[in-house]
Amino acid sequence: MQKILIVSATSFEITPLEEFLKGNFRQTGNYRYTHDEMEVSLLITGVGLPLTAYAVGRALAATSYDLVINAGIAGAFNRAFKIGEVVQVVQEQFADIGVEEADGRFVSVHEMGLIEPNQPPFIEGCLKNEGAAAFDFLPTATAISVNKVHGSEASIKSITNLFPADLESMEGAAFFYVCLCENVSFLQLRSVSNYVEPRNRENWDIPLAINNLNEVLKELIQVLMVAGASKRRG
Repeated sequence: MQKILIVSATSFEITPLEEFLKGNFRQTGNYRYTHDEMEVSLLITGVGLPLTAYAVGRALAATSYDLVINAGIAGAFNRAFKIGEVVQVVQEQFADIGVEEADGRFVSVHEMGLIEPNQPPFIEGCLKNEGAAAFDFLPTATAISVNKVHGSEASIKSITNLFPADLESMEGAAFFYVCLCENVSFLQLRSVSNYVEPRNRENWDIPLAINNLNEVLKELIQVLMVAGASKRRG
């Protein structure tokens, strides 16, 4: 039985996927669906790094999964990505764990020596999905994860100078960290709902981002089903 875990911070980000599973799979438990030799479980962690780390760690301790997928929306620093575009995040960083000096400078825990930059699973202070190339079907992106998303010109300029990245979310690095520590295959898929700019929700398109994200998720599930069936026959 191929076991897939799909992780999202909120239920509304993957509601279309759940409706697809209800219509095409057999529900065998709370947020668990089965079709032939595939079992898909959904995990709603809640918003933020601590909630994500706890929920994903608890899930992986209880069950072995063949693939774990983090799916959600995100803000983009990089305007080469269109609103609604779905990407695979291949590198993450915790961008606000550290101290603020008297002059206002931010110093990360890696710079302080509290966590060595290459202490596993970190690589030069980053978390990297070395297995991402096996799922090379989307544009790739780098991301930072924060406890407070950025919404002013000053804070955006400051964070992009410190941590150049394509995207920003509130969960991704925690997801990467747990999956890397537990040595499981994983993906992070993010759909761009807005650009990171002085906060203006009128420029956001969450419905488009969610629709496109879920179309990719449904397609991925079907591809994995076909691949699994071929593997069993071969």
